[in-house]
Amino acid sequence: MPDRRRHRGPHPEDESLFGHRQVSVLQQATADLSWLLGRRYALPSSLKLVGDRYQLTARQRIAVSRSSCSNENRQKRLASQVSVPEISGHHICVDGYNVLTSIEVALSGGVLLRGVDGCLRDMASMHGSYRKVAETEPALRLLGEFLAEIEVSQCYWFFDEPVSNSGRLRSLMLSLARQYGWNWTVHLVPDPDAVLRETDQCIATADSEILNQCGCWINLVREIVTTHLPAAWIVEMAISTHPDRGQSPRSRFE
Repeated sequence: MPDRRRHRGPHPEDESLFGHRQVSVLQQATADLSWLLGRRYALPSSLKLVGDRYQLTARQRIAVSRSSCSNENRQKRLASQVSVPEISGHHICVDGYNVLTSIEVALSGGVLLRGVDGCLRDMASMHGSYRKVAETEPALRLLGEFLAEIEVSQCYWFFDEPVSNSGRLRSLMLSLARQYGWNWTVHLVPDPDAVLRETDQCIATADSEILNQCGCWINLVREIVTTHLPAAWIVEMAISTHPDRGQSPRSRFE
C-alpha cells in the first residue's frame, strides 16, 4: 500500500500511551533499562524484562529503548557535547534524516522523547522510504535559519542513498540553500552512520551509536525545539527533567 501520509504527526494511540498518567511508569521503565544496560545486559532481553514488568505496549517499549542508556555512555556523551556558542564559525556535519524527521515531528504535534542523555528523539520510522510531508519545507527553513543564526560556517548534510526519495530531498534542500544563501552541501552516501562516526568535524545527531563514538556533537534538535518550538509535545522519559544537569536515574533493580 502506498504511503499517503501528509504529516509526521502523532500515532492515534499516543495520547493514551504517552499521556500524563503514563509518564511516571515510562520514566521508571527507562531508569530500569538504563541500569541493566550499565551492567552490560543485552538490550533485547533487558527490554523484554522491563517491558513485561511494566506491561508496556510495543510502542512504549520502543520509546523506552530509544530513551535509555548506561550511565557510562551518558557521561561520555555529555563530555563530548558542545554548546551553541562553541560551534559558531565552525563546520557541522548533520545526520540528515535523524535531525530532519525530529523537527518535522515537532512541527506536526508528534511525540518527542527526552531521554536520559538529554537528547530529543522522535517515534517516526521510514522503513527504507522517505516521504515529503507538509512539515518538510518548514522544517528545512527552520533548520537553515537556526544554523545561520548561530553562524555555522558550513553545513554538510548526510543522507542514506538507499532510502527512496533521498535524491528528491537533496534537490529540494539545494534549491532552498540557493534561495536563502545557506552554505549547505548535501551528500547521499551508502551509510551515513559510518561517515559520521569517523569525521573529525562536530556532528548533529541523536543516534546513540554515533554519539558513543564521535568526538564532538551538538544537541541540535533540542536547541531548536527549546528556542523556537515551545509548544512541541515533549515526553520526559528520564526521572530528572534536566538529565544533562541532574544525577543519573535510580532503578528499582538496585
